[in-house]
Amino acid sequence: MPNACSGVIFFLGMRVLFLGSGTSTGVPAIGCRCAVCTSTDPHNKRLRASVLVTEEDKNLLIDTATDLRQQALLYGITRVDAVIYTHDHADHLHGIDELRAFNFIQWRPIPVYGNPKTIQRIRDSFGYIFDGNREGGGKPLIELHEINGRFEAAGVPIEPLLVWHGSQQILGFRIADFAYLTDASRVPPETIEAVRGVEVVVLDALQQKEHPTHMNFDQAIAVANEIGAKRTLLTHMAHKVDHETTNASLPKGIELAYDGLEIIIERPKA
Repeated sequence: MPNACSGVIFFLGMRVLFLGSGTSTGVPAIGCRCAVCTSTDPHNKRLRASVLVTEEDKNLLIDTATDLRQQALLYGITRVDAVIYTHDHADHLHGIDELRAFNFIQWRPIPVYGNPKTIQRIRDSFGYIFDGNREGGGKPLIELHEINGRFEAAGVPIEPLLVWHGSQQILGFRIADFAYLTDASRVPPETIEAVRGVEVVVLDALQQKEHPTHMNFDQAIAVANEIGAKRTLLTHMAHKVDHETTNASLPKGIELAYDGLEIIIERPKA
C-alpha cells in the first residue's frame, strides 16, 4: 500500500492519495447485508472521503475525516503541513483531534483553513482546543484561518471554488491542475469555468438515484463533460455502488476513485 506521503517528498509533480472515497456512513455500513457491504472486493471498502495532496514538497490534507487515524496508519502518513476544509459536516471534520499526533511529530502548530462557517463550527464544537489549557498536551495545536478568496496553504497557492451541498454553500478547491469538488448537489457555472480543462477533477457521485444534497451518477457525468478534464474521478460513493460493475458502465475518461488510489499529475517539461 502507498506510504510515499510519510514525510517530505521530492518529485516533479503533484501526488494525490485518496484516503477515503465513501459517504458519511462509510462502506460497509453498520448492520447492512447488501451485496456491496458484504463484498470481498477491497474497492468496495470505503472510509470517509478525504485526500492528501503533496505539492511543492508539502502535504496538504483536505478534510479531517472521521477515519483520519485509521487512514494515517494505513498509508503511513506522518506529516501534515496544512489542513483545508470543504465544509463543517461531521464526516469531514470530526477527525480533527487526530491532528495532535502530527503535532507530536512536527513540534509546531498546523494551519487550518475553512470558510467562516466551518471555522466558527470548529471553535464552537471543539472549544477545548482553544481554552488555553495545555496541561498534558493531549489536544491539537492548530491555527485557524478563514478563507475569503484565493490563499496559500504551506506556501501552495489554492483557489477556493463554490459548490452547493443542498441549500448550503461549501468549498471545492483547485490546486494547480487538480480540482476537488466533493459533497456537491450542484456545481455552478462559474466553478465549472474555473476548472474547465484541468488535468484531473474529482467529483461527488453518491449513487444512481437522485439525492437532495449530492449529485448522482448521471448528474456527475454531465458536469464532467462540461469541465472536460483529461481524467475524472468520482468519490463519496454510497454502499449500493459496486465498484466493478459501476466502473465498467462509466464513459471513457470517467472512473470511480477508491481508497488507496494514488495519482501523479506531472508538471509540464520546460
